[in-house]
Amino acid sequence: MSATAFINVGERTNVTGSARFRKLIVAGDYTAALDVAREQVVNGAQVIDINMDEGLLDSEAAMVTFLKLLAAEPDIARVPLMIDSSKWSVIEAGLKCVAGKAIVNSISLKEGEEPFLAHARTLRRYGAAAVVMAFDETGQADTAARKLEICARAYDLLTANGFPAEDIIFDPNIFAVATGIEEHDRYALDFIEACTAIKARCPGVRISGGLSNLSFAFRGNEAVRRAMHSVFLYHAIPAGFDMAIVNAGQLDVYESLDPDLREACEDVILMRRPDATDRLIALASRFSNQTQSIEKQTEEWRNLPVEERLAHALVNGLDAHVVADTEEARLKAARPIEVIEGPLMDGMNKVGDLFATGKMFLPQVVKSARVMKKAVAHLIPFIEDEKDEGAAPKAKIVMATVKGDVHDIGKNIVGVVLQCNNYEVIDLGVMVPWPKILEAAKAEKADIIGLSGLITPSLDEMVTVAAEMERAGFVMPLLIGGATTSKVHTALRIAPAYSGPTIHVLDASRAVGVASNLMSDTLAAPYVAEIANDYADIRAKRQGGQSALAGIEAARANALAIDFAAEPPVRPAQTGQWNYEDWPLADLVPFIDWTPFFRAWELHGTYPQILDDKVVGEAARTLWHDAQAMLERIIAEKWLTAKATAAIWPARREGDDILVFADETRGEPIARLPMLRQQVVKREGRANECLADVVSPEGDWIGGFAVTAGHGIEAKLAEFKAAHDDFSDILLKALADRFAEALAEALHFKLRTELWGYEAKAEPDYPGLIREQYQGIRPAPGYPACPDHSLKPLLFDLLDAPAKTGITLTESFAMLPTAAVSGFYFAHPRSHYFGVARIGEDQLADYAERRGVSPDQARQWLRPNLD
Repeated sequence: MSATAFINVGERTNVTGSARFRKLIVAGDYTAALDVAREQVVNGAQVIDINMDEGLLDSEAAMVTFLKLLAAEPDIARVPLMIDSSKWSVIEAGLKCVAGKAIVNSISLKEGEEPFLAHARTLRRYGAAAVVMAFDETGQADTAARKLEICARAYDLLTANGFPAEDIIFDPNIFAVATGIEEHDRYALDFIEACTAIKARCPGVRISGGLSNLSFAFRGNEAVRRAMHSVFLYHAIPAGFDMAIVNAGQLDVYESLDPDLREACEDVILMRRPDATDRLIALASRFSNQTQSIEKQTEEWRNLPVEERLAHALVNGLDAHVVADTEEARLKAARPIEVIEGPLMDGMNKVGDLFATGKMFLPQVVKSARVMKKAVAHLIPFIEDEKDEGAAPKAKIVMATVKGDVHDIGKNIVGVVLQCNNYEVIDLGVMVPWPKILEAAKAEKADIIGLSGLITPSLDEMVTVAAEMERAGFVMPLLIGGATTSKVHTALRIAPAYSGPTIHVLDASRAVGVASNLMSDTLAAPYVAEIANDYADIRAKRQGGQSALAGIEAARANALAIDFAAEPPVRPAQTGQWNYEDWPLADLVPFIDWTPFFRAWELHGTYPQILDDKVVGEAARTLWHDAQAMLERIIAEKWLTAKATAAIWPARREGDDILVFADETRGEPIARLPMLRQQVVKREGRANECLADVVSPEGDWIGGFAVTAGHGIEAKLAEFKAAHDDFSDILLKALADRFAEALAEALHFKLRTELWGYEAKAEPDYPGLIREQYQGIRPAPGYPACPDHSLKPLLFDLLDAPAKTGITLTESFAMLPTAAVSGFYFAHPRSHYFGVARIGEDQLADYAERRGVSPDQARQWLRPNLD
C-alpha cells in the first residue's frame, strides 16, 4: 500500500484526547467545537473521530447535538465520521444522526461471542463499518501471534454471520515502546508483523490503530513523538497498515527528519539493537521543547566529571545514564566499593540533607532511591568478585508488616528513606508471624526491629511481638508505625509489654531522625529516656482522664430516636445482587479523590490547591504529572482489573442487631449483624448512637458491597522490583488504592440513583461526592461507624465475595488484593457517620454473647474500642 492511500483519522474532536475540544463541549460552545473539526479536515484528515465520553457530559445528548450541527457544514460533512464511545447507547444515538456510511469505534470479543455478534448485527442494520479491537475474554493482544489469533477468530465469526469483510477494520493495538521495560521492546515490531499476517489470513479487511500510543513514553517531547510516528508509518504502511487516529497536522515527512533522530527511532521501532531505548532517551533532550525537568532543560551536566554526574543524577532522580556513569566511575576507581562509598554516598547524603531541611519531598526521594538501586545493582557483581561486603551501613533494620495484615505502602516508603540514608533494611514483607520476625532479627544481628500495620487487629499482633521480644530477652529498639498506630496506643499497650526502647514513628520523614538518635553513642540514652518519660506521662493522664461511660442499658435508653411512621424506611426499587466483572477503569477516574493520594506521599494539603502550594507545590505537580502518565498507561494497557459486587436485602432491627433476610417475607434471617453502641456519657440532647438505630424494627432494607481494583497488580509490581524501581512500585500501589476507593464511590452512586433508586438520576457531582454530600452512608467494617473488623466474614458470606470479586480475607480480616473496599449500605435520611464507639466491659460481655464467642475472643476484636 502506498502512503498516499493511507487514511488519516482526525483525533482532535475527542473529549478524552483534546483538552481544547473538551472545554468547548462542556461549555456548550458547539460553534467553536465545529471549528476544531474543520481544522482537522483542512489539515488532511480523511475521517473524523468523534468521542463524547466525559463524566461531566450527557454524552448521548452531546453526540447528537454535535452531529446534527456538523451535518449542516458541507466542508466538514464531506468526510466520513467515526463514532467513538465506550458506551453502546452513545454509539447508537450517534448512528441515528449520520447520513451515509459511518465507522464505529469499537467492538470486541472481550465480553464473549454473543455480545460481540449482537453489536455486529446492530451495526450491519445501520450499514456501518466496525473497528474491531484485538481484545478477547482474556485481555488485549500484545504479541503478533495473539493479534492474529484474535483477529482471525473475529473475522470468522463476523463473515459467517453475514458481516461484509470490507466493513471490518481491525485495530491490533499499538502500544508504547521505549518505556524502559524489556517486555515492551517488541510492541511496534509485533504490530507491523501482525499487519501482514492479518491481511493474509483475513482478505478484504482494513487495519487501523491509535498512533499516539506508540510514543507515550516521550509525552511532552513533541519533536521525538512526531519523528517516531513518521518512522512507524514508513514501515507499517507497506506491511498493510491502512489508517490511523492521529493529529493530521502533526505528521512529519520521513525524509525531512533529522538523520540521527530518524535512525534512533528506527532502532527502537524495529528493535535493531539492545540499547535502542537508552540511545533514543539520550538523544531526546536535543529535540525537547519542554522545560519541566532538569534533564530536558539542559545537557550541560553531562559534561561534568563522572563523580559530579552521579551526584547530580541522584539528587534529581535521573536514571537514564546512571548505569553507564557508574561503570565509568568503577573503571576509574581502585575498587568498585569506592564508587558506593564516594560519589554515590555523596549524592545520597545530599538527598538526605535536602529532605531533612524540607527542600526535597518524599516522591523525589523515592526517585533518587531508584537511581541509587540501579547503580548499586550494577556494582554488586564486581563487589562480590572481590568478596567485599560493601560500605558499612549505619545500622541494620529488620522491618515487617505483622501477621494478618497485607498493607505495605507506608512500610516500603520508610524502607526507601532509610536506605537513602545508608541504613541496611531487611524487609520481611507482609503477613509476617512473630517467630519469623524474631528469627530474622537474630540471624541478621539486627540493630532495630520495625513493625507496620494498617488494620486494627494489627495493634494486638504488635503487642504479641513486643511480649515475645521481652520473653526472648531482646534489648534492641522496637519501632512502631502504620495508619492504625498512634503514640497513645504505643504508650498504653505496646511499650508496657517490652522493656527495651519502644517508639512510635509518625511517618517516613521522622524515621531517619529516630534511627539516628537510637544509633548515636551520645544521644541514644537521653533520647530513649525522654521517650519513656513521655509515654509514662501519657499513661498517667489516660488513667486520670478516662471518658465517663454510661451502662449499656442506660446507653440503649438514650438511643437515636427515629419515628419510622413519620420518617419511613427507604424502599428500594429492587432487591437482589449485581456483579461487575470488569468495571471500565476510565469511567472511575472522575470519581478519584486525589487528596489522600498526596497524603500517602506525605505531601499534606487538599487537591487541587496543593498543586499551587508555596512549599510543596513543585513536588506535588511533578508527582501529579507522574501519576497521570502512569494512570493513562494503567488504562490503555489494562494493568488492573476492577471487580465489584453489591446487594440489597430485606432487613429489620432487633435490639442492637440488624437481621438480614433472603426475601420480603422476613422469615428466618440469613445473617445477624451485631452493632456496637456508643457508651460515652453524652450531654443532654445527644444520643448514644448505634448503626442499628437507623433500621426499622418493623421492616427495612440494608445493602452490602465489596470492590477491588487490585487484580493484575502483582505482575507489574514484579517488573518494577526487577528494575529496582521503588518509585513506580509505590506509585502503582497508591493509584490502585485510589481506583478501589473510586469504584466504591461510583458503585454507591449507581446504587443511590439506579439500584436502590432513591436519588434522582443525574450526572454525578464529583466534588460533592468527595465531600459526601448525599443521602445514605456506606460504613466499612473496621472504621469508626462500624468498628469491628470481624463483621467482614459475615458480609463476605452474604455477598459470596470471594467468588464474585476474587477478594479474600486474612485471619485478621485484611482484604486481598489490598486495593479493596467493602462495607454496608444504609439509605435512611438520618444515617450519618457516627464517631468511634467507646464501650465498657458490660457491652463487651453482651457483644460476645450476641456473636456466640468467648469474652476473650470478643476482647481481641474490640480492644481498640474499650475505654
